[in-house]
Amino acid sequence: MTTHTEERSAELRAALADTLEAGGQLTDPAWRKVFETVPRHSFVPEFWTLADGALRLVSAAHADWLDLVYADDALATQMTDGVATSSSTAPSLMLAMLQALDVADGNQVLEVATGTGYNAALLSQRLGSDQVVTVEVDPVLARLAESRLRRCGHSPLVVTGDGRVGHPGRAPYDRLIATCGFSDIPVAWLDQVRPGGLIVCPLGWGTVSLVVGYDGRAEGRFLPGGSYFMAARDVGTTGTPAHPGRPSATSGRLTAVDPAVVAEDDALRFVLSLVAPDTGFAFERDDEDVVTAVELWGVDGSWARAEDEAVRQAGTRLLWDAVEAAHALYVENGRPGRERFGVTVTAEAQRIWLDEPSCAVPRAPAVI
Repeated sequence: MTTHTEERSAELRAALADTLEAGGQLTDPAWRKVFETVPRHSFVPEFWTLADGALRLVSAAHADWLDLVYADDALATQMTDGVATSSSTAPSLMLAMLQALDVADGNQVLEVATGTGYNAALLSQRLGSDQVVTVEVDPVLARLAESRLRRCGHSPLVVTGDGRVGHPGRAPYDRLIATCGFSDIPVAWLDQVRPGGLIVCPLGWGTVSLVVGYDGRAEGRFLPGGSYFMAARDVGTTGTPAHPGRPSATSGRLTAVDPAVVAEDDALRFVLSLVAPDTGFAFERDDEDVVTAVELWGVDGSWARAEDEAVRQAGTRLLWDAVEAAHALYVENGRPGRERFGVTVTAEAQRIWLDEPSCAVPRAPAVI
């Protein structure tokens, strides 16, 4: 990198920290120092953005590369069959999770989903490389991240493997942070985080902060604000539910829930992500940008389409029934924010709840 690039990137890091601090997202001086020190551009030499409906590959050769790197945006850094399979999380969301992790000097941290390595660099800068273990399922990404980390002076343990099983070789950990999405908290993590330790993990369309108890369970609430992470995946897959096409055998009926609500109400979609996890969405709009139809599909092949007041659905889960159940729960409880929802995880089960652990939020059942 040129001297100009380094000087300009330092200015942009400070400006981004100022913006996050002014917006109330950055409240910890220790993390401000870390964000101002670690160069994000060293971990995202190229990435894709969406411009005029088309993907654009941006690299250091482009004049706007640094400005885009230090904007508060997620950056797609790997594409597989037209689907993003790795990214650098938006700095404000990354910061919210790191601050929620509530680390202290001497803590040992397990990170699940190394990705570019930038988050591992932030943790290493804050705690020291010896305190950080990071697991990445994709061997190519793991090698690239480790190389970039070392060039920046960091040497955490980078493990190629399935983050869902953690890394027991260095357990117990004081903290665990995941930077890919899950529909269930992996039980293996409960055995690898010491009692009193924290797990911060994207779950559905939110991020949950769990305290591990002495009884082997973990419990806690969702953080305020949305989070949208790529799903945990196996090597060679996208982790995204594939659209099953439109099944020939469908059931039809009418609905009182406006399809536009699913498209436009982020808080409702969060509730739906808890009631019907692993569900994909697509929306159709008319020339005036009004939502006219919504389609939903699941990893199990379930499918639903709502257009005007008419609904068709098929599969082992009736997904539009799940939309109606989520909508009723949402409206009847005063349109609750994410922080009113919580999770209890044991070796046997995971339970989502509203306000209190005794008030369970049921998942959409299979019908056949």
